[in-house]
This record gives sequence, structure tokens and C-alpha cells, in this order.
Amino acid sequence: MHFYFAPQILQYDGTQLASLWAYRSFGLLGDSIVAFRGPCCIQFEHMVDLEDVRNQQPIYGNDMLHFIVEHFDHDLEKTILRQRLFITVVKEVLEEKGYKLVRSGDDLYYQERKLSISIATATPVSTIIHTALNISAENTPVPAIGLIELGWPAEEVAKLAEKIGLSYIKEMEGIQRARCKVKGVR
Repeated sequence: MHFYFAPQILQYDGTQLASLWAYRSFGLLGDSIVAFRGPCCIQFEHMVDLEDVRNQQPIYGNDMLHFIVEHFDHDLEKTILRQRLFITVVKEVLEEKGYKLVRSGDDLYYQERKLSISIATATPVSTIIHTALNISAENTPVPAIGLIELGWPAEEVAKLAEKIGLSYIKEMEGIQRARCKVKGVR
């Protein structure tokens, strides 16, 4: 599995949830995690979560740390489980600095203020997860908190992204190893 942090500021608008986006954009062939920093503004026609569309709930933020995870299989339920694992990895990495976060499904909260957004979906050839963390909570449509407010220096966002990405890859490698080392039973 590949990890890449894009050094340029990129706006997340939902169109990145497309098969082979990491390959087309950065040359990453196969399972991958691409992280990048930038604003988030998703128009309703690009929203994957139809509950948000039906409720006319906008999704935007001025400054976020984004992760696009792509796995080349078609099992959406497995991908939702991976999404929950990913958000748990994020929680564990952030809590190393002493934060006490609460995970509810695929979202993270600090003192009832939302830190993250996340969605999982399927493409014709893969499944994709988008997870993003507020760096700043400015101009969010819900009570939110950002990494800066939690005391995470903005200049260390790339290091944080790498630590999260590599921790998730380690989990995926551990799952693969666990799957391959056991014998079947009758």
C-alpha cells in the first residue's frame, strides 16, 4: 500500500472520490492513501452521503487535512469497517498528545465539537474512503474544533498525515499477515 502527502494546497470538492484518482493524479498504482491540506466545499451534486443531501446539510471548511484511501476490491461493508479502523487510528495518533477524543461511528469529537468528516463508497473497480480533519474550525456549518485549537502546530500537519497514513498501512499489513498465518479448521 502506498502513502503520499501532496505538498500543494488542494481543494476537496468530492470529485476526488473517483476510481484511480491517486494513480491519475500522483502515479500511485494500487491500494493507496493520499493526504493533502486544503479547503473543503462539496456541492450537493458531488455528495455521496444521500442523508446529507436529503437534509440539505452543507459540508465545508476553510482548512482541513484530507485523506483519500483507495482499496482495489468491491466489498463496501469491508470498506466501511476499514473506514472505522482508519478513524480509530487517527484517534489513537491524536491521543498520543494527550487529547481525549470521542469516536461516534466514523466521526471524531472533542468536547462535543466535531473534528472530522468521513465517507466510504464504491467505484466500478475499487472502494474509497475520504476522511478529513479540521485544521481550523473557522466557517464550519456545525460546532467544530480544529487541530490548531487542540494545540497541533499547523506546520506539523504533513508529519501528522504521514504518521496516520503509515499507522494505517501497518494495520493493513498486520491484517494481511494474520489472515495468511493461520490454518483452517474443520
